Amino acid sequence: MTDSTIPTAQLGDTGPTVGVQGLGCMGMSFAYGPADAKASRATLERALELGITLYDTADAYGQGENEKFLSPFFKAHRDEVVIATKFALAIPPDDPTRRIIRNDPPYIRQAVEASLKRLDVDAIDLYYMHRRDVNVPIEESVGTMAELVREGKVKHLGLSEVTAAELRAAQAVHPIAALQSEWSLFSRDIEAQVVPAARELGVALVPYSPLGRGFLTGSFSNADKDLTADDFRRQQPRFTGDNAAANAALLEPVRTVAEAHGVSLGQIALAWVQQQTTVHDLPVIPIPGTRKPSRVEENAAATGIELTKEELELLEPIAGQVAGDRYADMRFTSAGRE
Repeated sequence: MTDSTIPTAQLGDTGPTVGVQGLGCMGMSFAYGPADAKASRATLERALELGITLYDTADAYGQGENEKFLSPFFKAHRDEVVIATKFALAIPPDDPTRRIIRNDPPYIRQAVEASLKRLDVDAIDLYYMHRRDVNVPIEESVGTMAELVREGKVKHLGLSEVTAAELRAAQAVHPIAALQSEWSLFSRDIEAQVVPAARELGVALVPYSPLGRGFLTGSFSNADKDLTADDFRRQQPRFTGDNAAANAALLEPVRTVAEAHGVSLGQIALAWVQQQTTVHDLPVIPIPGTRKPSRVEENAAATGIELTKEELELLEPIAGQVAGDRYADMRFTSAGRE
């Protein structure tokens, strides 16, 4: 594609202006098998050239290694990028393979200091609560996050995988710029209650896994057979066994639309997510993840694809036919608590 940059949008009523597509950086050091550090660095630079300015990480990705990996890039381009990171998934001292959810104020303060140190920045642009601990009042957690804003350690607040009611309770304490939840042709549960609440409150949606963790691109059809043993997707019900076979068949309408436009399956999946801005009348900034410059070019090009009414109707039934949940344990998603 050309070097023309993608359009911009504001992260809700209170957040910064960013490119209408961000970059999910998790896979550069975590979850999706071996990564090539040199290619990942080239991907970061290429993304910025294309106008992608929102970069998403978390303290849980590689136990902080992802934040450390991104730090030199952020330092070199501090005034050009919006850094988003997250807290809440703590590692128990007695079992480094587990994660427990913590939203308590002392932990939030501990987590932000550790992220600031690893990122080597004075302030985090967008600080998310990664997952919700229902045993801690959300007003208490967001109250502590608001203190971080007042102290200059954080500029804007975000939430991930919260319900509509939780979003409203949080917004009553401090403005929320962005809500990050899974949203794709395969995962549309947030449209029932969460998306209307976000629109009402002036909160942007930041869809993660807009490519269905790569399944919507056709890059793999069965996690057990196609992916390495350390790949996180082997733990997700919809990508294995009979579910995987059933879901692979659901790509046919995506393939039909892609052929009509002369583009890839992934570009149609991304175009569909981008177009939800118009469908639902709120900012939608997806964060597809990739570790290759060629893929980030392909993804960015999807911002220029407009699907027709007929194409949207053809794609409409897919999500309702998907076999298997997006996680083995759905309690930690908004859909599991609505």
